[in-house]
Amino acid sequence: MITDEASLAQVIAAFAGGTGPVAVDAERASGYRYGQRAYLVQMRREGAGTALIDPVACPDLSGLGEALSGVEWVLHAATQDLPCLRDIGMVPVRLFDTELAGRIAGFPRVGLGAMVESVLGFVLEKGHSAVDWSTRPLPEPWLRYAALDVELLVDLRDALEKELDRQGKLEWAQQEFKAIASAPPAEPRKDPWRRTSGMHKVRRRRQMAAVRELWQTRDRVAQRRDVSPGKVLGDAAIVEAALALPPNVHALASLSGFGHRMGRRQLEQWQAAIDRARSLPEAELPQPGQPVAGPPPPRAWADKDPAAAARLSAARVAVSTLAEQLNMPQENLIAPDTVRRLCWEPPKPVDGDSVAAALAGYGARPWQIDQVTPVLVTALSVNGA
Repeated sequence: MITDEASLAQVIAAFAGGTGPVAVDAERASGYRYGQRAYLVQMRREGAGTALIDPVACPDLSGLGEALSGVEWVLHAATQDLPCLRDIGMVPVRLFDTELAGRIAGFPRVGLGAMVESVLGFVLEKGHSAVDWSTRPLPEPWLRYAALDVELLVDLRDALEKELDRQGKLEWAQQEFKAIASAPPAEPRKDPWRRTSGMHKVRRRRQMAAVRELWQTRDRVAQRRDVSPGKVLGDAAIVEAALALPPNVHALASLSGFGHRMGRRQLEQWQAAIDRARSLPEAELPQPGQPVAGPPPPRAWADKDPAAAARLSAARVAVSTLAEQLNMPQENLIAPDTVRRLCWEPPKPVDGDSVAAALAGYGARPWQIDQVTPVLVTALSVNGA
């Protein structure tokens, strides 16, 4: 483990002097700690070997990121690791995503272990994927497991590049990789409390307010204690308390998730959250559902706009058929949300140029536009757009 600035400087020099792409991976502790920060960064490059870096001891890795800024980074499921890597100063300009490459190439299983086994013939050691990577010191078997994640990543990249080229899809994949590397950081989620598991059971606005108050209280506690919110209070307990709206601590303690193991002080903080929800004026209660930008849920289309529903049905069949012909998942061929938006408000007139322009406006890549425009023009035209 690299745990000091002197050792990190040696790693930076070694990796800057290496050759070819650099394999990068990161381990988080999502089920144990608050947030999505990295607790281990694994790297491997020809001529430099493998480095396991502790981003707790070395929280600023911008020097390493800058030393590798012109190098292609190889990651598996890049969108999962890029946010936590960005937080410590590591932002690739060029990348190759082996999971996404596998999807575009039509592999049925695209987990790293499955890909390495099917493409390279090696079986990676399993057993430590769900451990608490914030543990210090990290046990040696965990470190060996983590190092394996980058051991064969460049070999996998090279084999997938050949397979994509053989299928005529290499340029498609490169456009996808460029889009991931150039994408801005995601905006903070609006009203994250609405994603509480079991939220569909909560119908009344005051109950929704209780979910919000309990969720926000839990989030503050989890952040202060640096633990996963689920370890503070489960989603099921939040929903049950919101539905019951108990009038006092005694009634709260009888609910599942608030049992005998919870101390009086903890119970009082949850009851205080419920009391706040109970006392809110009507005007301050949350509205049901979230404001939806774009078309309504497809299940409502038949009533709201039967012609749009017919267009969507035809477009889905057309995209599904094309994806099967191209041997890739539909969602990688074109985003389902893009298809919905296009079918809800098709361009006027419907022709190749207008549909292509609309798709580009929704963020579709050139290769996607080339592939899906003809079938979408047909689907939209047949149904009266």
